[in-house]
Amino acid sequence: METAYDGRQVVGMDLHRRRSVLVRMSEEGRKLGVTRIANSPAALRAAIGAAGSAPRVVLEATYGWYWAADTLQAAGAEVHLAHPLGVKAFAYRRVKNDVRDAADLADLLRMGRLPEAWIAPREIRELRELTRFRCKLVRLRTSCKNQVHGVLAKLGTEVRYSDIFGRQGAVWLDSLPLPEPYAAKVTVLRQLIAGLSAHVAALDAAAEGLLISDPGYRAILSLPGIGPVLGTVIVAEIGDVTRFATPGQLASWAGLTPRHRESDVKVSRGHVTKQGSRVLRWALAEAIQHAPAGTRPARVKDAIIARRGEQARNIAKVAAARELLTLIYYGLRDGHIRCLSDSRRAA
Repeated sequence: METAYDGRQVVGMDLHRRRSVLVRMSEEGRKLGVTRIANSPAALRAAIGAAGSAPRVVLEATYGWYWAADTLQAAGAEVHLAHPLGVKAFAYRRVKNDVRDAADLADLLRMGRLPEAWIAPREIRELRELTRFRCKLVRLRTSCKNQVHGVLAKLGTEVRYSDIFGRQGAVWLDSLPLPEPYAAKVTVLRQLIAGLSAHVAALDAAAEGLLISDPGYRAILSLPGIGPVLGTVIVAEIGDVTRFATPGQLASWAGLTPRHRESDVKVSRGHVTKQGSRVLRWALAEAIQHAPAGTRPARVKDAIIARRGEQARNIAKVAAARELLTLIYYGLRDGHIRCLSDSRRAA
């Protein structure tokens, strides 16, 4: 049943793969209407049209939310994205359905208690598609290489090169008299590796072309262990760094800060949360692995290992990653990193 209302409406959208439910409310929490749609931009535009001018709409950051957010923004709605980890409290209800989920989202938004996720602009989402797809292709290529090594291990073949997929290693593989069906398997795997490598190179060129004029990207390339590939991944995952007021907020968003639990006089701090971008943490870990000795992140890591021993190596790497992320924050925000410039002038 539809209820008349002249004020600005609040809409909760429970988005699924095939169908979605929209619940419209007044700012006071009065339910105005429920609409069920089959997912399509046209159906969503028609449904949101009933919410009047510039409604406030909230949807969860679930599978395939891009099209819905873009459609709502194009229709003039003020779109909010609910963080999935922040709305898990819905599970406490004994009755759970799509209408109740959409109504709860609308309630959280109108009361100002919505745990929000950032809606990345279209260009950042496109860059993320390139970098994340590249990561998947690299994992597939690594799997193919491991399978080639597995075939050689099954046959007891001594591997004579550190990289059997390099120039000399490829010549050596060509000369191996492998029996069937192993020879056919290795041939197919090598063809897949070559094709994947070509696609990875094309994605690298496309991603770097999007950022070549970005001052923040150029600034972080001067940091230890960060090259064009890792730099592109870091920029894509962080997006607009000005949404973080301090480097500490960025580190917390990236999942590199300890868990904190406090009740009465009991306070406990645990391992890092790991609740941010997994791809960003991987990129920072790779950069730390390649950071030369004597650089700021490497000094942080070495100092912790010297003080606490080798058993603290992982803790030291996380601390070094936070130090590197602090430098990245200022590089992306300012377009240069002052501490590096000062140290070079002093040298």
